[in-house]
Amino acid sequence: MDIAKQPAEHADTAAESTPESAGTPKSATADSSDADDAERSTAAVASAEDDEPAERRSPALIATAIALPIALVAGVLVMGVLANRHPAREPLVLGAVQAPAATGPQCSALLPALPDKLGDYTVSELVQPAPDGAKAWQQADGGDAIVLRCGLDRPLEFNRASPLQVVNNVNWFDVRDQTSGAASGTYWAVDRGTYIALTMPDNAGPTPLQEISDAITKAIPQQPLDPGPLPN
Repeated sequence: MDIAKQPAEHADTAAESTPESAGTPKSATADSSDADDAERSTAAVASAEDDEPAERRSPALIATAIALPIALVAGVLVMGVLANRHPAREPLVLGAVQAPAATGPQCSALLPALPDKLGDYTVSELVQPAPDGAKAWQQADGGDAIVLRCGLDRPLEFNRASPLQVVNNVNWFDVRDQTSGAASGTYWAVDRGTYIALTMPDNAGPTPLQEISDAITKAIPQQPLDPGPLPN
């Protein structure tokens, strides 16, 4: 019984000791309290709404921050692999040889007509000053080159008894050192009024000789053969 009466007794005591509050209308106090509660609720909801998008964006920003460096590193690695597969070729050094007709009309017509690609070989950059009447081709990874020189003197080995090979209307004389074991040979075009030498690896296949023959046929008219005398 005492416990049940205690809140009421405390309420009466509080009312007597605070006359100012007793004179305040209860309805005004309640309305003010409700308004404060409503403002606090609205502020809490607004704060939650403001925080929510930030929380939703946060994982996306983190994922982007992680993915971008990974993509950049992957791009560098791919470029490195491609560079190792296709390293840049160094310019090719060609030594000077006797080529008295290298700047003559036949070679001046032939050089621009030569293809930039011969099978798997593409035209090579030459270290300057490059010899007149010369052009070269290499594979993507470098290696042995195909070299053409135009305007040369007649080869000493070419005589009346020399065997010839006709490729696409061009007479070629094959010069090869059989004793050195070299894996390349030189073909001489001997029916064009000037002599053209084509040195190429044995594994280059027939395409380079065929395509060079086509270019020679189109650029330089055929001339009668002029072999050297038979050796004594």
